[in-house]
Amino acid sequence: MSPITTHVLDTSLGRPAAGVRVVLERGGKSSEWQIVGHGETDTDGRLRTLMADQAPLDAGLYRLVFDTRRYFEGRGVRAFYPSVIITFEVAPEDANAVAKNAAHYHVPLLISPFGYTTYRGS
Repeated sequence: MSPITTHVLDTSLGRPAAGVRVVLERGGKSSEWQIVGHGETDTDGRLRTLMADQAPLDAGLYRLVFDTRRYFEGRGVRAFYPSVIITFEVAPEDANAVAKNAAHYHVPLLISPFGYTTYRGS
């Protein structure tokens, strides 16, 4: 499994958000972001393949960029937030735990046309 995964739920419908485009980026030393992975949520709203299975996870800043505009436009709904960007930090001790297959980062997103919520999942 990818060391970083996500799950998107559409709370306005009470079901998973399928087909949401997601880009995973890592912060560089010059504050530029580099794409690490990308994909689209499946019919269950999950994206388990942002990175290759067992890929190393370096400590540092990461962000997930969700294309919520495209998702809501596909439903014929105008959304207030065209994208959602979640920035989080992988601590050195967590990166070591991931390397030993003892942990991973799961970052769920709950969306509606006029709001969103996120948290660190398990």
